[in-house]
Amino acid sequence: MYLTREEELILAGEYGYALQKAMEILVALGEIYGADRLIPVKSAQVAGVSYKNLGEAGVEFLRDFVEAGAKVSVYTTLNPAGIGDDEFMEKQAEVLGLYRRMGIEITSTCTPYYGANLPKFGDHIAWSESSAVSFANSVIGARTNREGGPSSLAAAIAGKTPNYGFHLDENRKATVLVEVQTEVKSFLDYSLLGYHLGRTLGSDVPYITGIKPEKLEYLKELGASMAATGSIALYHVDGETPEYRNAVVDRLEKISVERRDLDGILERFSPGWDEIDLILIGCPHASLQEVKEIAELLRMRGKPLKTPLYITAGGAVKALADSLGYTEIIERYNGRILPDSCLVVSPIKEWFRGIATNSGKSAFYFASFGFEVRLDEAEKLILEAP
Repeated sequence: MYLTREEELILAGEYGYALQKAMEILVALGEIYGADRLIPVKSAQVAGVSYKNLGEAGVEFLRDFVEAGAKVSVYTTLNPAGIGDDEFMEKQAEVLGLYRRMGIEITSTCTPYYGANLPKFGDHIAWSESSAVSFANSVIGARTNREGGPSSLAAAIAGKTPNYGFHLDENRKATVLVEVQTEVKSFLDYSLLGYHLGRTLGSDVPYITGIKPEKLEYLKELGASMAATGSIALYHVDGETPEYRNAVVDRLEKISVERRDLDGILERFSPGWDEIDLILIGCPHASLQEVKEIAELLRMRGKPLKTPLYITAGGAVKALADSLGYTEIIERYNGRILPDSCLVVSPIKEWFRGIATNSGKSAFYFASFGFEVRLDEAEKLILEAP
């Protein structure tokens, strides 16, 4: 891999230990994947935030970087943090403090594009959260690989990333044609479609026909579910996503999706309400429009939920919801907006037995953790819940 003279000096330690270690990570990654060089990035989004996932070894890794004087050189935000008991939250606060000392904005969200970390078409970035990577690549048309926590942090510090994978034009072409032969019109439908495609296709780049998403949130959930059940980091939708015109260059393998494919998934997530003790919406983090719709559904319901409702969202969305009065309505009906946090990366097994959600991504993860999971439309979850 070609390095500039400055990059060689950084790798040799001439610019300090922190930059040297960041460069070592990036060069090793580039050599593994056959990158020709490093390229500048406009922003980074770093995973490895929840203490549940990091543990003491991860915290020590961050301490080493901070003590070496590490500072990010591009705008950088974080993935969601975890929540837990007092001891857990003390450790979580230390993690956030370490990231803050590196100059990272402590906006801990899996939807950074709802806040200040919004790239434009064609920007090279270094993001790590799977659903955010999918949204950036597919819906915005920015360019990022699915970075790990250390590599995204290294890119944030160095301001560069190896030039391979989805940074290259040839790797952004579709590898399979998906013909959707059933009506897909709701958030739940898109969640189920993504769940099925991720499980079926693995790491392909699908070109999807036969759908016309009415809301941006539908594309967000489609990508999130594909990234959770598989490792799809880029998809194209005919007539909808920004790169669809140039995505198909050769004859592609075709697969079709029918209603029975989606219904088969839904049948797996249908326990009774007596097994559910939490309703969770906002995976990935909810948009302001989603929060507004939940508030309206609760007013339509007209009485508080017996089963508590948690909505996870970025801090910027929570602040807007507060100012517009949506938070007050949600709290009136036994709901809470949890800003900058994620239950998937939180030690909540002792708190809940079963979770109801409208998200294929959270259904997949919580089922794998041993929870009972009910998957349905937000409207039904709120209006039909005890």
